[in-house]
Amino acid sequence: MDELEKAARGLLYDANYDPTVLEKRKAAKRILHRLNTLSPDENDELVKLIRSLLGRIGQNFVFDGSFHCDYGFNIEIGNDFYANVNLVILDGAKVTIGNNVFIAPNVGIYTAGHPLDHQRRNAGLEYALPITIGNNVWIGGGVSIMPGVTIGDGAVIGSGAVVTRDIAPNVVAAGNPARVIREIAAEDGKRENFGRK
Repeated sequence: MDELEKAARGLLYDANYDPTVLEKRKAAKRILHRLNTLSPDENDELVKLIRSLLGRIGQNFVFDGSFHCDYGFNIEIGNDFYANVNLVILDGAKVTIGNNVFIAPNVGIYTAGHPLDHQRRNAGLEYALPITIGNNVWIGGGVSIMPGVTIGDGAVIGSGAVVTRDIAPNVVAAGNPARVIREIAAEDGKRENFGRK
């Protein structure tokens, strides 16, 4: 079993010294370098580069500024996706994002984790656990999503949250660690005033 197969199974793998792993990351960085230096007028090229980088992406997507990932091929995104500036996805394991997902600036989605003991960390070993984000999810600015988390359909993650465990569908969650604040109610669809009183 090679190192990336170990990663896909959630086992410790050599993410820092294995030549194959390093070359796969470098291949992604080449594409990301080009992607992140495009003019806003080069949308056709952006679409081509994103499609060549990611494992799968649906129709109608926007990456509105710099984007970084480890490999790209472990990322699958549905239709009607929007990512604001400075999205980071560490995709040692699969990251699955549904349809109609909106991601605010400075969001980090991290499948990667490290052993607590320094001997294995210093040997370059880490693990990766998959992350799933459902349909119709809004992730606020500065959110961090940790390894192994699932965020349910229709959830809203408040700005600055650190999501360390699964979030149910159709709830608002926020805080560090993120916790459910309330369910999203039918009345929320009728609300007109979003400012503070």
